[in-house]
Amino acid sequence: MITLRNIGLKLGHRQLFEGANLAIGPNQRVGVVGPNGAGKTTLFRLITGELAPDAGDVSIVRGASVGIVRQNLPDDDTPLIDLVLAADTERHGLLAEAQTATDPYRISEIEHRLLDIGAAAAPARAASILTGLGFKPDELTAPIRNYSGGWRMRVALAAVLFQAPDVLLLDEPSNHLDLEAMIWLEDYLARFPGTLLLISHDRALLNRVVTRIAHVDDGKVDLYTGTYDQFEETRAQKRANQQALFEKQQSERARIQAFVDRFRAKASKARQAQSRIKALERMTLVDAV
Repeated sequence: MITLRNIGLKLGHRQLFEGANLAIGPNQRVGVVGPNGAGKTTLFRLITGELAPDAGDVSIVRGASVGIVRQNLPDDDTPLIDLVLAADTERHGLLAEAQTATDPYRISEIEHRLLDIGAAAAPARAASILTGLGFKPDELTAPIRNYSGGWRMRVALAAVLFQAPDVLLLDEPSNHLDLEAMIWLEDYLARFPGTLLLISHDRALLNRVVTRIAHVDDGKVDLYTGTYDQFEETRAQKRANQQALFEKQQSERARIQAFVDRFRAKASKARQAQSRIKALERMTLVDAV
């Protein structure tokens, strides 16, 4: 669904990505993790096309829709449920066109398409998402101007979930949710039928929802299979292996250096000493953990 090839990106004086690669298949649920400032949110901006890389390319399967939480909600009398319903732009457009269409053939096309996309059931689905995120049934027709802060973010989250895009990008969606709404969202995301990329510091959420981890750090993106706990275990083993290799290499270098120091001045061992000096120069150094 999503492919990043040899991505390079510099923001200001900082090289954020250099030679980064990532391939995410259909219906995969991927947790995006890494140190603060490593480029997790920037990765989303590359996928949505908000940012263009300096090098490499980003591609998404042709025709796939991408959904991300938008924060530019109006501050007016629009009811919450209407804002959520409007996220389905096809349904919204068809209903508007149906009000003015006069051609019988086009009217028939609109009616059949609305039937195909389940337009009649949309209000019930939108209401279900809003109530799942903590709104009471009698609040669904309240104007958006009555809400601010975290509650507006819940409306924006409800809108993108209702949109049901092929690729869903969520950046810390649990920040403004209480426990009950968080449990509902976990269940919803665990059943999400499309491709999901989820930035989160919530270890429990990642363990319950995702099946892969994309680790963003040091200009690269490394993809691991499994939950967040499995990712941590794999990285811990990888670090242990690297440290063991480092210590083994340092021991071998010390042994070779001791031979060189001992026999460099002896004519009978000069050739062996020079050979070992060259071996030291050729040795690829392993970084310590």
